Amino acid sequence: MYTDYKNHLTSVLNEIKEAGLYKNERIIVSPQGAEIELNSGQKVLNFCANNYLGLSNNPSLIEAAKTSLDDHGYGMSSVRFICGTTDLHKELEKKIAEFFNTEDTILYAACFDANGGVFEPLLTEEDAIISDALNHASIIDGVRLCKAVRYRYENADMADLEKQLQLARAQRFRLVVTDGVFSMDGNVAPLDKIVELANKYNAMVMVDESHSAGVVGKTGRGVTELYNITGKVEIITGTLGKAFGGAIGGFTTGKKEIIEILRQRSRPYLFSNSIPPMVAAAGIRMIEMMTETNVLQDKLHWNAEYFITAMTKLGFDIKPTKSAICAVMLYDAKLSQEFAAKLLKEGIYVIGFYYPVVPKGQARIRVQLSAGHQKSHLDKAIGAFEKIGKDLGVIN
Repeated sequence: MYTDYKNHLTSVLNEIKEAGLYKNERIIVSPQGAEIELNSGQKVLNFCANNYLGLSNNPSLIEAAKTSLDDHGYGMSSVRFICGTTDLHKELEKKIAEFFNTEDTILYAACFDANGGVFEPLLTEEDAIISDALNHASIIDGVRLCKAVRYRYENADMADLEKQLQLARAQRFRLVVTDGVFSMDGNVAPLDKIVELANKYNAMVMVDESHSAGVVGKTGRGVTELYNITGKVEIITGTLGKAFGGAIGGFTTGKKEIIEILRQRSRPYLFSNSIPPMVAAAGIRMIEMMTETNVLQDKLHWNAEYFITAMTKLGFDIKPTKSAICAVMLYDAKLSQEFAAKLLKEGIYVIGFYYPVVPKGQARIRVQLSAGHQKSHLDKAIGAFEKIGKDLGVIN
């Protein structure tokens, strides 16, 4: 049987390659940062990492992780409720709740697990989930694991959300779910209006702050801070793998009763090892740093505004954004691949995105700004985009 299946897979892979859509992984041999080195020996500027605050190689986080290796060892070899909980895990959960002004927090191995494990323990076939059409794949998969009735509204379309909420009145409990920042476009969900509609139709709200925590809001506390609705959302999920140090680990924070039920029934929590103590220790230090100073958030906001303004003036088609994500629209999948390859030769590391990561005909290069970038880095990237954009006829 496998011989036939192997031939089938080989054929599919060849079709992907012939279409110019095969994904090759570039190998980094240096720490993650604004400047990185590839195994080819080429040194490039990195504009495609989720390293929004430039903390992935931060000395203070590294020191916290090293210290915890001596104090708490390497790994836990257990799930939380058996013997996988340390004082570091509990302290990090407390600090995350304080940071977002919520009641309690539960840690996961990744935010994919947090989103995958949140719906099924809380909602049944009597209930409804109303989800934004552009929500992250982890939310989509989590919803699939739940028996609740599913409704979907067009991205950030409040008229459509209201229509779906009206339909969902047939169900017992209703939960509106949205990304805080949509990772492919960079737009911010209108969470203030979502909360207003949820209150009108007696629904709860969940927001995934993975691409907005540390980025959006004056002090990086995400979309709830941006819209001054802190404490008015029942569930927030997020990750330690992006702005918050870039390692691994996810969390759900919110109402204490919800978190308590998740500790009892959330399958990714109950059946996956707890995050290593060193990750928890670095996470604690990261929250402390973000509470002590706003320097990194301020620099990130300046970098994003500077880059997006310059790219727009050059004539690039940029998706509206209030985040650190700049979607440079090219629409053609092969063009996005060619553009990214030419940028790499200029020392700019970005990736072209195309179907199925984004809808067909919506190919783009996603540029991610970081507090780790200096103005000289931004200027070099802008210059490279201008040169290649003109060479390929994208801009005049």
